[in-house]
Amino acid sequence: MRHLLATRDLSRDEAIELLDIAEDMAAVQEREVKKLPTLRGKTVVNLFFEDSTRTRISFEAAAKRLSADVINFSAKGSSVSKGESLKDTAQTLQAMGADGVVVRHPSSGAPLVLATSGWIDAGVVNAGDGTHEHPTQALLDAFTMRRRLHGAASRGRDLDGVRIVIVGDILHSRVARSNVWLLDTLGADVTLVAPPTLLPVDPSGWPARIGYDLDAALAPAPDVVMMLRVQAERMHAAFFPNSREYSRTWGLDDARFDRLPPTTMVMHPGPMNRGLEIAARAADSPQSTVREQVANGVSVRMAALYLLLSGERGDA
Repeated sequence: MRHLLATRDLSRDEAIELLDIAEDMAAVQEREVKKLPTLRGKTVVNLFFEDSTRTRISFEAAAKRLSADVINFSAKGSSVSKGESLKDTAQTLQAMGADGVVVRHPSSGAPLVLATSGWIDAGVVNAGDGTHEHPTQALLDAFTMRRRLHGAASRGRDLDGVRIVIVGDILHSRVARSNVWLLDTLGADVTLVAPPTLLPVDPSGWPARIGYDLDAALAPAPDVVMMLRVQAERMHAAFFPNSREYSRTWGLDDARFDRLPPTTMVMHPGPMNRGLEIAARAADSPQSTVREQVANGVSVRMAALYLLLSGERGDA
């Protein structure tokens, strides 16, 4: 594996290999000394053109726990804010000897350009590009589901037959796109539920069912309900009447949560708009995996960096 740009590119075997390596990395997190010498001498650059807290800190922790040197690059206050192009930034990183670049960018396809342009000889990890994909988020979501469902026997397992309902702002969600492709690859049954205005123009090519009625999608109860954040910062028009209407029709409120059996997992990629897409009681319940997702993110990102940067690149 030379780059990790999209879950759509991953085969079933590649996805399971990465999840299994993440199991090993999770075991390291339980030790008193949470470090491995695997990437000693390697340099990982976190190249973030968009604001992020969870993802950037998670990648930083992952790289440091593999003993890599980490450089955090924020577009704000850098030469990028003065008009420097992606090409110039990449060539600067090349001159610094970056071995791996974790990139988040507001433009869909920017990580692909970085990986295939020849500007830089480094492994590229997509940490979210526009409304395209966010592969490590989908991988940590799958890792979380697999651990909850199969426990200690999760190694080597896929998600065959697991019923998952993804609810909310599908149109702007790179998390939804990455999850749809990965979960289909792993054998899950996925249903997308959203207002018609928050669905892609043509989702017919997506390996998922489409619905508009959340109550219908939750009966019978699925194994997993994943609530997505309403991305107001990407909305430049009225996609739904108001927040109260959205919460009443498409939010996981107390009444809907009470109808779910205790075995149904409640997921959210964060940050959460409590009271809008998810009620506080659902977010803080034992069924919620929100904190696990954050913890598992470090293990999954350690696995991704390990596959990209350990040994001879290209021979994962």
